[in-house]
Amino acid sequence: MFKVTRYGRRELVIATIFALVVCAGVLAFAGVLPWWIILIALAPDLILYLWVLWFFRDPERNVPQGEGLFIAPADGRIADITNIGPESELGREGVRIGIFMNIFNVHLSRCPVDGVVESVEHRPGLFLDVRDPHASERNESATIRLKYQHGGQQHPVVFRQIAGLVARRIVTDLTEGQSVTRGQRVGMIKFGSRLELLVPAELVSTVCVDVGQISRGAETVLIESAQGDPQ
Repeated sequence: MFKVTRYGRRELVIATIFALVVCAGVLAFAGVLPWWIILIALAPDLILYLWVLWFFRDPERNVPQGEGLFIAPADGRIADITNIGPESELGREGVRIGIFMNIFNVHLSRCPVDGVVESVEHRPGLFLDVRDPHASERNESATIRLKYQHGGQQHPVVFRQIAGLVARRIVTDLTEGQSVTRGQRVGMIKFGSRLELLVPAELVSTVCVDVGQISRGAETVLIESAQGDPQ
């Protein structure tokens, strides 16, 4: 069953009003113009409206079960897998996986792992193409820090919503102290963007994806942690 996300209600209302106004204007000439000209005039309006519906689709996903799994926070293409140091948003050595979303991907953001929200930091910035190497540091973003329990210890996990060339609004539906679950819908980026997952090195047993691979939010496992106490 086709479902539209609640994060797109405003845009859908605007698109519906616009579509109705255009249709009314074109159909006012129905008795004057040939039917095929009417259809040609209505086609762009219909295509735009259907694309808005498609962009804000909210498909159900089968979230993988099991301990120590970090899943993709978004649909898209694995753009980079990078070793990071203490100067990163994570504050320690770890691995960062970046996912590039084009305008045809599902744009919902999902929680990569169970945890508790430590903080949500919105930062204004530029709107560079997210394939630009400087976009991660300079673009508008929202950084979500989680406290994650594994092996009897608490670890930091970070995921970031980063606006792109077309994106002009980041929605983050989280508050400090909130408990979240793996695969939970937590926001959206409108339109075209990047998601990053940052995981501490001690939790990275296996990186399960390669650069260029297509990910499915809430389904694709990005990283697996070893069972038991991390070293």
